[in-house]
Amino acid sequence: MSFRSRLATQYLEAGGVISHPTDTIQGLACLPRFESSIERIIQLKRRSTSKGLILLASDVRYFADYVADPSQLSQIAIDQVPTTYLLEASQNTSQLLTGGFDTVAIRLTDNPLVSSLCQRTHSVLVSTSANTAGKDAATSVLDLVVFFKQELDFIISPRNYNSQPSRIINLQTGERLR
Repeated sequence: MSFRSRLATQYLEAGGVISHPTDTIQGLACLPRFESSIERIIQLKRRSTSKGLILLASDVRYFADYVADPSQLSQIAIDQVPTTYLLEASQNTSQLLTGGFDTVAIRLTDNPLVSSLCQRTHSVLVSTSANTAGKDAATSVLDLVVFFKQELDFIISPRNYNSQPSRIINLQTGERLR
């Protein structure tokens, strides 16, 4: 594992907020056990708490505590098109993650960095695009500095992106939302 991912893990486990490449676009992340970190991401993005956030992981087992019916996780697989699924949230899932809805957004990824962070922290990552509300996602360290000044605890430099944000599918209804 790289020095960068070890250092990112230390920041996450201390309640920090990091920026890192994902399977789609540059993201912001924290661990869900730190409500104050989730609140910090929402504040950094100048985002409404009614929007919710995505849980990102490399293994469906990490999502089990956040969904009402973990057996539905067997329907989730890594797809060639990165896909975020909406599933009924467990009663213990933070309203900051769900945006006050009864669903939680989850995305399974094979991104090596995300996989490493999930394995080292034994957790999903709370994830969202690295931008402020209404702006395009960051594609450079300069973008991150412009958006967030010095408010991030750690940055893993963006890679070249040709990707779009993930598609979003409600697993219960099959409806494609994005």
